Amino acid sequence: MKTATAVAMLLACLFGAAGARAETVDLLLVLAADVSRSIDETEFNLQRKGYAAAITDPRVLRAIAGGRNHAIAVTFIEWSGAADQNVVVEWSVVRDEEGAGAIAATMLSAPRSFLGRTSISAAIDYAVERFAMAPAQADKRIIDISGDGTNNSGRAVTEARDQAISAGVTINGLAIINTQANPGYAFLTRKLVTEIAGLPLSQSASLQ
Repeated sequence: MKTATAVAMLLACLFGAAGARAETVDLLLVLAADVSRSIDETEFNLQRKGYAAAITDPRVLRAIAGGRNHAIAVTFIEWSGAADQNVVVEWSVVRDEEGAGAIAATMLSAPRSFLGRTSISAAIDYAVERFAMAPAQADKRIIDISGDGTNNSGRAVTEARDQAISAGVTINGLAIINTQANPGYAFLTRKLVTEIAGLPLSQSASLQ
């Protein structure tokens, strides 16, 4: 994921956030990064640095400050196989540059969590469960999930996606385009967006 894409996703989440139920936050956001074995060191750093740059971007910070509650809550997880999910950054409330910087620093300093198979469905399930652990409440709950491969472990992606959406969770799929020779890569962007975000191919094609 390029930094600009990550920033755009965060801005879209923030500007579209509904008011919080109480005096809490405007958005609960789970950032979920793929660290399966198809993710090489370059792609691993691309995700870590991209998310860190996005959360500290001045445009994102202005969007946070401009919300009704002037705050969001964020957690960052890494995922791989069906049983492989790890919280890299615990839920943190972000109100300003200092809070965002602390999250970015933790992201960049933590060791890689896994190097296994790819279970997008389990990542979605785990991310949904994390909302119950949040220290704040919000009407808007979003999962930003990045990856470079298709589901090869755990239950069907569509099942996990549909269950999350029915619970009121929005899922954004951020595809990492791999340039290695593989017949599946040319279709990966639209496949990820279609499976994860639940969009028809006609709409997901415009997101490439």
